[in-house]
Amino acid sequence: MSRALADALDKLMNVAAPCAASLFTVAQRRELDRFARQTGSVRLITQGRGASYLVTDAALARVHLSALRPTAIAALDASLPARANNIARMRDSKGRGHTHRAGYLLLKAIGPDVTWRRGDGAVADISAGTTLCGAAAIAIEVEDGWHSDAPIWLVENQALFDRLDWLPADAHGSIVYYGGQLSRLLLEWTAQRARAERFMFFPDYDGVGLLNYARLREKSLAPVQFWLMPDWADRLRQYGSNKVWQNTHRDYAAAIARLATLGMPPTVVALCQAMSEQGLALEHEAVWL
Repeated sequence: MSRALADALDKLMNVAAPCAASLFTVAQRRELDRFARQTGSVRLITQGRGASYLVTDAALARVHLSALRPTAIAALDASLPARANNIARMRDSKGRGHTHRAGYLLLKAIGPDVTWRRGDGAVADISAGTTLCGAAAIAIEVEDGWHSDAPIWLVENQALFDRLDWLPADAHGSIVYYGGQLSRLLLEWTAQRARAERFMFFPDYDGVGLLNYARLREKSLAPVQFWLMPDWADRLRQYGSNKVWQNTHRDYAAAIARLATLGMPPTVVALCQAMSEQGLALEHEAVWL
């Protein structure tokens, strides 16, 4: 029992006359034809070059529709969260459009007097929140006004967020932990306005990290700087992993193609060449070694 059938029956049950077949998608017509053969409660009527669907047993068709879709679309509250809406419509929170409207940035201040502004006069004192609670959080939506006049450091793994003693002595601004993959929401958020003086991007030096770098470069209105740890070439040779390189090589190839279009700084070109020549990737916790 598919979403296509539920959508088709929902459409068909809300008209008082035969419904033109052209109003249904190919998938919906296929499901309606199968449903008609199995239940006999729907019939395809052909007239000349046209065709229409007609409900012949409304009670039976409604039983099947109720099994597929517990709540009629017209009866749903438009303010419901998308995933609750999907459960009501399809018994599956991930049925369609299941991403959340809001996301949350987990961040810390790097030094004193770090603030974020929302654009409506509201100011968040990130330094005070970090001192009091160990970290701060900001709820973001794509079109909100949140921004900082200082750099935002983005790190892929929690260890770099937990301990900040790896940061350069002159680092300032905010550090944000993004958990392995930059979300679509975060990327679209960076595309709406310049969210910081610049993004300092410090991922693992592997295919995933480089692909995230390309995705951020493609979207962000603020400059994006790929941060290379001191003596990265020596660390790559000594601590690099061929297994991680192989596991992320497909992402590496995709990243190189996208970065070739965007243009790569010489430092990133040197990193990519070294990784490719040695067949090694380097996880960024090596910054402590």
